[in-house]
Amino acid sequence: MSSEKTQVRRGRHVVFNLHVHLVFVTKYRREVFTKEILDELKIIFHGVCLDFESELVEFDGE
Repeated sequence: MSSEKTQVRRGRHVVFNLHVHLVFVTKYRREVFTKEILDELKIIFHGVCLDFESELVEFDGE
């Protein structure tokens, strides 16, 4: 069961494997996310993931 996808992280008194799914929805589903904004957000989210020693698995926008 040990593979790269199922890494278990260990702390002083804890063992954990955390997965997070974030969804951002604009008010009234207005079309505010342009291609340029989505490209910039992907860079920002990737940087935040690096800060938390995590991996951005998928990023998409409409």
